[in-house]
Amino acid sequence: MTMTTMGSRILKRRKELKLSQVTLSKAVGVSNVAISQWERDETAPRGDALLALARELLCPAEYLVNGTPADTPLAIPVALHPKGKYPLLSWTLVNHGSLAIRSYTREKAEHWYSTTVDCSAASFWLTVEGDSMTATAGLSIPEGTAILVDPDRNPTNGKLVVAASLSDDEAIFKRYILDVGKKYLKPLNTMYSMVEINDNYEIIGVVVEARITIP
Repeated sequence: MTMTTMGSRILKRRKELKLSQVTLSKAVGVSNVAISQWERDETAPRGDALLALARELLCPAEYLVNGTPADTPLAIPVALHPKGKYPLLSWTLVNHGSLAIRSYTREKAEHWYSTTVDCSAASFWLTVEGDSMTATAGLSIPEGTAILVDPDRNPTNGKLVVAASLSDDEAIFKRYILDVGKKYLKPLNTMYSMVEINDNYEIIGVVVEARITIP
């Protein structure tokens, strides 16, 4: 039987979950240097750090420490495998458009959320502000909802998007509508008006997930 070390098991799980050392370190609350040292068996996680690491790697702490009899982590349904973690950005940054987002050093983000959705590496989270997407019936995305935005998705009719005005540096979250050759940004809340757009707005990205955290 092939023998594995704690470091090799940590590395294996991180690679399986497609997490970078930086992303994992932020989620666990340690430096990326610590992750590197763990994976090389130079040091080992202990106490709260071990529990946090096991949580983020979706496996029992016992597996990381000495391996299960089958030398595998707990079985996890494929549909629930996280695809990675993405930073929570501020509207202040997104207001300035795609160039500002691409120029931002993502490692500076304080909060990172995981997703089970397939999305590009450039994706990011935003927190919904205001009630323009709160509907009285049907799809409703209230204030405080975390939305995952994928800049590499092409907007199609009916998709939810984040768009930035090129005239006043303000980004908005709306439904993208194509109607008889014209483009609109439509709120889900009928109390707000639909906005016709052309070259005065830049589509930042398509929303691929919305998540509400109940305090």
